Amino acid sequence: MFKNRKSAKRAQRKSHSKKIGMPPGSLVYVGTDISQPPALSLMEFDAEGLDETHFSEVEKWLKHTPLRSTHWLNLHGVHDPVLMQDIGTRFGLHPLVLEDILHTDQRPKVESYDAYLFVVLRALHYDAATLTVSTEQVSLVLLPDTLLSFQEQASGMFEPVRERLRNARGQVRKLGADYLAYALFDAVVDRYFLVLEQLSEQTEELEDTLLDKPNQASLQTLHQLRRATHALRRAVGPVREVLNTLIRNEDGLFQPGTGVYLRDVYDHTLHVVESIEALRDLQAGMLDIYLSSLSNRFNVELRALTVITTLFMPAALVAGIFGMNFKHMPWLDLPHGFGLAMGLMGTIAFVMIALFWRRNWLR
Repeated sequence: MFKNRKSAKRAQRKSHSKKIGMPPGSLVYVGTDISQPPALSLMEFDAEGLDETHFSEVEKWLKHTPLRSTHWLNLHGVHDPVLMQDIGTRFGLHPLVLEDILHTDQRPKVESYDAYLFVVLRALHYDAATLTVSTEQVSLVLLPDTLLSFQEQASGMFEPVRERLRNARGQVRKLGADYLAYALFDAVVDRYFLVLEQLSEQTEELEDTLLDKPNQASLQTLHQLRRATHALRRAVGPVREVLNTLIRNEDGLFQPGTGVYLRDVYDHTLHVVESIEALRDLQAGMLDIYLSSLSNRFNVELRALTVITTLFMPAALVAGIFGMNFKHMPWLDLPHGFGLAMGLMGTIAFVMIALFWRRNWLR
């Protein structure tokens, strides 16, 4: 697990090195996922119907004639600079926008251009087996009647939105590209809830383990959960600012009715952020629980050893006294001297046990 994480970081650093000294707007892919070829899909819709097309070749998409009023073009795989340049030319996108789409470690943000909005979000994926959170950049470009979405890989995150379009559920076909953008924002934030729920469940299970039997493996698990929570916080935190900017709608690309839905997503994001802070506080407290549990267990073991040592000290004292080399010692000449000495040792030990029990030192 750690080797894979280090390899990915090394690969990404190598990609960053390609951009050193290049002018702004240079189209260089910065990322690690180049396993699948890019895939273009186009959904065109209006209140009357839907047309869905998948393009295996860029030339076919460039020659495609629009069929309906609203368009959603989605690209899986952003590692082809030539394809990105074709898309940018077709829709008049600024070179810096294309550069940011290819630069797949952007923080969530929103940028306003003359005729469109550019939005970057971080989609999250949680691996419960390795306790790691991986992030994927989702870039959106909102034009008056068109929405462009760019994903690093085909994760199925937007499939529920596609099903709503295919089945004409809700208002997604009627309210245009701005409402579709809201639906994608909502899908990304819903994934935050899913990751947060899984992290919370594993944190609560670990809390029970720390209270019962804390060990080194529990401490390692706690550190991994804290690292995953930190990654979640980094991805979600800036989304509040993004949504707040979209709600203000200074560019007028969102219809007044869509603002209500954006505020709903904003409330969900605040809920996630507050839950993350509560989870971080819980995990920080769990570290104190771990240290306290270790200290308590050490104190119990030390008390047991102290009691055992204390019980044998009088016996050692008596044995040491009767082991001294004097001619005249009490009980040495008595036939039952040995029994008397052993009885004295046992009596002292019994009295001490009774005193310890009465003081609750043995409970």
